[in-house]
Amino acid sequence: MPLFAFANAGVSLRGLSMGDLFAGIPLGIAAGLFIGKQIGIVGATWAAVKLGIARIPEGVTWMQIYGVSIIAGIGFTMSLFIGTLAYTDPAHAAGVRIGVLAGSLASAVLGIIVLRLATNRQPAGAFTMAEPTTGR
Repeated sequence: MPLFAFANAGVSLRGLSMGDLFAGIPLGIAAGLFIGKQIGIVGATWAAVKLGIARIPEGVTWMQIYGVSIIAGIGFTMSLFIGTLAYTDPAHAAGVRIGVLAGSLASAVLGIIVLRLATNRQPAGAFTMAEPTTGR
């Protein structure tokens, strides 16, 4: 799906400068995807655990939860849709697409790094996606 969304985002990267990336709209959208998702997911998870509403599954670490919160910043489809509804001016719409692509790319890269580190630091016997299931 992300490859499809990227191909259909309609952003020409030709002639873009760092100034275009750090303009208000792209920077705000990228920060919302990259920073906002992390704060929201880790914060809500922490609050739910502290209030006794939820518990962390056995073998799952806070570093893994944080890594997943970063990966959640990959937000092509709905981010592009909402941005298109919010900004009808073509110049602003291009800024939306640049911000979504930048925030999603930053989330993907850092998320992979953090989850790799979290996987390498797991205690023996901790849950991993590679473990076979027992079928029970």
